Amino acid sequence: MQQMLDDLDRRLVRLLQMDARESTSSLARKLKVARSTVHERIERLKRDRVISGFSVVLANDPNEPGSRAIVFVEIEPRAQNSIVEELESYPEITTCYAVNGAFDLALIVEAPQLEDIDAILDEVAAIRGVIRTVTNVVLARKFDRRQKQGSSEPVSAN
Repeated sequence: MQQMLDDLDRRLVRLLQMDARESTSSLARKLKVARSTVHERIERLKRDRVISGFSVVLANDPNEPGSRAIVFVEIEPRAQNSIVEELESYPEITTCYAVNGAFDLALIVEAPQLEDIDAILDEVAAIRGVIRTVTNVVLARKFDRRQKQGSSEPVSAN
């Protein structure tokens, strides 16, 4: 049966939420109670399922963009050189391919947030000679056969 949390339990849980790896000795000093009290409280909170586990929260990989999109661009005939030259000025556009079919260019756009990609799309659509764009947001990378720089390992999937 789950007991009501008292003030000490709430303060202990709050400290554990900030750093679940903090030692019981350190927690005891902060809470001004005996180390054995902290240990017993943690065990009771686990037993009562107030605490269901401890986990690691991974930071975002700084080498991976937050959002990625593939943008297909239809352009006016003979405008490709000037458009590509302008697209090169956008650091978020990491790759530009000439393609066949209904579109002339395919862009890989990478940015921290979708809002950033949206702003870039507005700017690309306003470039002189761009007729229309169609955007596909990348949901997940299933595999990537390209090699990491300086490594024989393939680029891992997200």
